[in-house]
Amino acid sequence: MEKIPMTRGGYDALDEELKILKSVERPAVIRAIAEAREHGDLSENAEYHSAREKQSFIEGRIKELEGILSLAEVIDPTKLSGSIKFGATVVLVDEDTDEEKKYQIVGETEADIERGLLNIRSPLARALIGKDEGDSVEVKTPGGDRSYEVLSIRYV
Repeated sequence: MEKIPMTRGGYDALDEELKILKSVERPAVIRAIAEAREHGDLSENAEYHSAREKQSFIEGRIKELEGILSLAEVIDPTKLSGSIKFGATVVLVDEDTDEEKKYQIVGETEADIERGLLNIRSPLARALIGKDEGDSVEVKTPGGDRSYEVLSIRYV
């Protein structure tokens, strides 16, 4: 299986979610199922069916998280330098609008564009990999072609 690159923060967030699911959510749904069973006829018991559905979701998410974490390759960006690669925090300027944007290139599971966490597999991140400060980057996006200049690269 292919390793899944992620930052320490991304790994820790998934690990914390897994711990909460196992220690809080799973026991709570088991109690809810037991309570619903006590109400009698399960075929028409909405509480029971709802609790079973929630249990199914929780168990599925636990398996998904365990799989991701078992394949995780935690990369420490502070030990990196040079041109843009995984973990880099980059400041770009849109060459058409002069708008500055700041992104950190992270793994798929921790990406959140609203927080400036750019998925390594996104068109922009793929175009940025290997570039240096001062380079121009052309990116084909769903909204049309964009042009950016790399202002700075940091590994924090």
